[in-house]
Amino acid sequence: MDWLQALVLGIVQGLSEFLPISSTAHLRIVPHLLDWPDPGTEFSAVIQLGTLVAVILYFRQDVWQLSTAAIESLLKREPLGTAESRMAWSIAAGTIPVVVLGLGFKDFIKNEARELWVIGTALIVLAIFLYLAERLSPRNRDIKQLSFLQIQFIGLTQALALIPGCSRSGSTIMGGLIVGLNREAAARFSFLLGLPAIFGSGLYELKELIELGISSDGYLNLAVGISAAFVTGYLSIELLLTLSPQSRYSRFCHLPHCNWNRNFTVSGLKIIFDGLLKTPELIICHLERRDRS
Repeated sequence: MDWLQALVLGIVQGLSEFLPISSTAHLRIVPHLLDWPDPGTEFSAVIQLGTLVAVILYFRQDVWQLSTAAIESLLKREPLGTAESRMAWSIAAGTIPVVVLGLGFKDFIKNEARELWVIGTALIVLAIFLYLAERLSPRNRDIKQLSFLQIQFIGLTQALALIPGCSRSGSTIMGGLIVGLNREAAARFSFLLGLPAIFGSGLYELKELIELGISSDGYLNLAVGISAAFVTGYLSIELLLTLSPQSRYSRFCHLPHCNWNRNFTVSGLKIIFDGLLKTPELIICHLERRDRS
């Protein structure tokens, strides 16, 4: 990978991380279309640190309130004493499913799950469920009205993002809509809930890269990717929050109700079909690797 590829992938990461279109999928599909090597889960996760900084900067007031409330609740030994502390600890608890499942299925996520037919299937299936969630949701609640169990449910939907092609923001926005959040609240809570997961996965994969060994060019590529992801990530947050009060998330669902969406759906089905054609070869390669090990 050179710095230009890192720049393009950083822009892709920033634009797609917070829009419900799956950054992981696009970081896999774009290199495939441009005939570039797969950047891998490590690079994809580390450049998320750029979008993490964008979220913290954009929601600095919310992050400060939740962080100080959590610390004060520990000092006072009243973790559920205020609405802000309850929200902070509920978000922490809501992160547990994605951490446990992410570590448990780490090898599968890094290898078999990155096949294009898996990504194409996940893109289409999540789009359908997001479309249905928006259509059926009453959308009459705000973040402060969420119960602990409702936050845990949204946390479980966040774990769907471990499947490449399932957008983290799309999954959590879907979960928020299912429990009745309005569009803007669902988007805002999706950003806040993602902070611990993005931070943890970014640092974990950075540690893995350092242990494997990174060249000076590798550090440059990471810096370029993270910087590009930060700038475009900040702009995409602004875009989504501007669109969410008056626009439907079905605009991002790629369902076949207009010519552009039909073309996207056909592209997704083509990815699935191409992947299925390669499945026997992939199975043989996997068995050979297992035999050698």
